[in-house]
Amino acid sequence: MTEPTKDQKIWQVVAAIPPGCVASYGQVADMAGLGRQARYIGRALGKLPAGHSIPWYRVIRSDGQIAFPIGSEAFEVQAQSLREEGVVVVDGRISMKQYQWRP
Repeated sequence: MTEPTKDQKIWQVVAAIPPGCVASYGQVADMAGLGRQARYIGRALGKLPAGHSIPWYRVIRSDGQIAFPIGSEAFEVQAQSLREEGVVVVDGRISMKQYQWRP
């Protein structure tokens, strides 16, 4: 059996984030065993294959902000997906105190 790739480790962590919760890029990096490679997380999520079911939209910046520019298509998809799970999004920001995943 082969060792999962760095991207696969990230995808596994993101897939485990429960509905109604969010995790920061840094938290995902740490849980995937990648230490302080938070910037890599966005790149790995950008490589998700078409038709995947990994909830990429549950990953946000550590300050609770959605990383996409407000008004962009990606921002709107992410904000709407989070709202559908009961996460309150105000001005592109989510309360980490209230919604951060604590496994």
